[in-house]
Amino acid sequence: MTSRGSPSRFLTSVLHNGVGRYVRQLQRLQLLFSPTAADARGARQFVEEVAVDFARQHPDVVLYVRPCFNPTPVLVAEYLNGTVREEFIPSKTSEEILQLATKLAGQSGLDIIRIRKPFHTDNPSIQGQWHPLTNKPSILTVRGPRLQAQ
Repeated sequence: MTSRGSPSRFLTSVLHNGVGRYVRQLQRLQLLFSPTAADARGARQFVEEVAVDFARQHPDVVLYVRPCFNPTPVLVAEYLNGTVREEFIPSKTSEEILQLATKLAGQSGLDIIRIRKPFHTDNPSIQGQWHPLTNKPSILTVRGPRLQAQ
């Protein structure tokens, strides 16, 4: 936390993602809904119409559909870093659930916080900062004792 009271961090790549191939951070997506509740109509419609297409578009995400007698339908996202995020989806349409699932699939699982700087390095340069005379001959930059006129 900073003195402003809001958390912040430097810009980093999650698990060095992008150094090799891209690895989606969403590991598992669970849809828990009641097969009879009125507010789970959108979740049932999502399962009937859209779930197979979502699974084909995101083959690296495991999609579990579990009908159980929960009071409200829930979309549970589990990420590679261990973060579990629950999104309650009562009275949402299948399109809204699809947008939410796509958004969760694109996130890294980290909390959204303020970035201190848009650049950061773990190995800073030990050579010092650049200035206009950095690569010039030292005769131009070094001045010895002044010769007195005789």
